[in-house]
Amino acid sequence: MKRLFCALFACAAMLVGCGDDDSDFAARPDGKDSSSSVKPNSSNSTPKSSGSSEDSEAPVDPCKTEGVDDCVYGTVTDDRDGQTYKTVKIGNQTWMAENLNFETDDSYCYNDSAEYCGKYGRLYLWKTAMDSVGIWSTNGKGCGYSADCSPKYPVRGICPKGWHLPTKDEFDTLLVAVGGQFTAGPMLRSTSGWIDDEGTNYSGSDAYGFSALPAGLKVIDRYESEGCIADFWASNVGYGNNVYILGMECGYDFASVRVIYNCIGLSVRCLKD
Repeated sequence: MKRLFCALFACAAMLVGCGDDDSDFAARPDGKDSSSSVKPNSSNSTPKSSGSSEDSEAPVDPCKTEGVDDCVYGTVTDDRDGQTYKTVKIGNQTWMAENLNFETDDSYCYNDSAEYCGKYGRLYLWKTAMDSVGIWSTNGKGCGYSADCSPKYPVRGICPKGWHLPTKDEFDTLLVAVGGQFTAGPMLRSTSGWIDDEGTNYSGSDAYGFSALPAGLKVIDRYESEGCIADFWASNVGYGNNVYILGMECGYDFASVRVIYNCIGLSVRCLKD
């Protein structure tokens, strides 16, 4: 936690790097407060999509144990660069089971090393994840460092054709499906790679095949928390220059949908339309 708070306050202190000197900053909550306590702008309310149908908002049985893997997997190939990603069905949602690794402007390999992109995928600024310049669709156009924008859902963003950047509600649906936010961390975390600074192993059971990877994050000109943090961009605006994410970390069983400052580089998991 200490590393993450330092990183976030560094981001807030260096707003010039984000191009906005007047925005509010919200630090990560301690996991006891639900993101429902943060009221998003009414103009950005999110309609239901095929990935968050009401009948999927119920717990589903785990599909993976130490000796048995009955998860429903598939693949998707990104026709922009030919990369193929593993997918997994959880309830009525179909998720990428790997972090996106599509190279574009304002996307980064941890520590600027290609080996980390191969391991974790790339880290994206929110404006890049939203495709704020409208290269692949116009639904997230204009959503950059200033979060005063009105996305049209679903937002394809940086995702391959037929997939989109998840909404806050779609991440909430995922957490319900795997048993709720207070126990979702171990259910979603990969079975290896989660180790804190003291060498304690916090890897999960990966009980639903989501395989969340601790890719860390990029703050301005440095990288933080590889091995202990997994944060994924959502397409919803929170308040000020804060936007929604799904986050989990070493030492905590919860995984929560919450707001974070949008100039940080985070991972992307795409959801099938």
